[in-house]
Amino acid sequence: MEIVDRGTLTFGHSPDPDDAYMFYGFEKDAVHVDVPDEGKGRVDRWKVGHLLEDIQSLNERALSGELEITAISAHTYPHVADKYYVMRTGVSMGDGYGPIVVTREPCSLSDLRGKRIAIPGKMTTANLVFQLYLPDHEPVPVFFDQIQEAVRTGKVDAGVLIHEGQLTYKADGVEKIADLGVMWQEETGLPLPLGLDVVRKDLGRDVGEACTRALRRSIEFAREHHEAAMTYALDYGRGLDMQLGDRFVGMYVNDWTVDMGDAGEAALRTLLERGAKAGIVPPIKELILV
Repeated sequence: MEIVDRGTLTFGHSPDPDDAYMFYGFEKDAVHVDVPDEGKGRVDRWKVGHLLEDIQSLNERALSGELEITAISAHTYPHVADKYYVMRTGVSMGDGYGPIVVTREPCSLSDLRGKRIAIPGKMTTANLVFQLYLPDHEPVPVFFDQIQEAVRTGKVDAGVLIHEGQLTYKADGVEKIADLGVMWQEETGLPLPLGLDVVRKDLGRDVGEACTRALRRSIEFAREHHEAAMTYALDYGRGLDMQLGDRFVGMYVNDWTVDMGDAGEAALRTLLERGAKAGIVPPIKELILV
């Protein structure tokens, strides 16, 4: 069939090892977004370009629908549900683990009522879940890789860590007092959806589904070339060696990431419903996955 070049779709994602691993197939130009049109004997093809930014910045871009495809926090989706479909592939799911709460000295979560808590962005899922479990606190937005230092030096009373900080916090001189993913699973019996990949609705459902197929193939390509993909991913792993990097990627690029399935969809619905009930996010009319 004839291949018709339709240009480039920009995919925004974080400069982190798990995202880098997922997009390895795109990076190597081994995967494209293809929409076959058998009636016309052609394949409409888009290449995928990358825009790398921290998740809070991507959340803010999504509010205006700037990017065709982007990673966002699950917390952000109710604010952009009119613009984006949720992709079934690409979800970062904490299965019995998630963002962790750290302090200088051991204490209980309830001891932090009214305290200054460093969060990695107002629209991050870490912030949403922390609010569900401790509504009474003073949030202090801090860039995600500076939270440990803010806690250690006493600029804040505690911090909520995401990304590789979940594995390296001990070396940063802080204490873990809670794992929000563990708390969530004990309460709901579900994994905790943290990050999503979404595709803009105005591209059409066919293109949205093709983007999902392409991302799945990119992940499969990385798994087929695991050692090379990990070497590439570690360029984005702040302070991670191969062993820790492999562990971190395994936490957030797994079977849930390939397809969130019915359980993943139920977890996402539960999180958004609880957030809406608590008045943290607006309710959504319809959750459409492609």
